[in-house]
Amino acid sequence: MATTLLNAEFFRNMSIIAEDDALTKKLMKYLRKLVASKQKDSTQMTREEYFAKIERAEQQAARSEGTKMLPNEDLTTFLKRNGYDN
Repeated sequence: MATTLLNAEFFRNMSIIAEDDALTKKLMKYLRKLVASKQKDSTQMTREEYFAKIERAEQQAARSEGTKMLPNEDLTTFLKRNGYDN
């Protein structure tokens, strides 16, 4: 759904909820939980952070830095060998 349509639906629904104190309280409780979950998730990054990370990886590859998978090595073994064994 396009952003403008989502915004329109959001504000239409908000106008309905704003008229009811009980619904407004429920919404605020949910929003606090939603914001807290986003702030706790360290794996989420912005689009800019993502592409900066890709660019750094490409630069490392161009300088032949980094770790390569060994012949016939599976991904699980590769990750364990590089310290990602959790």
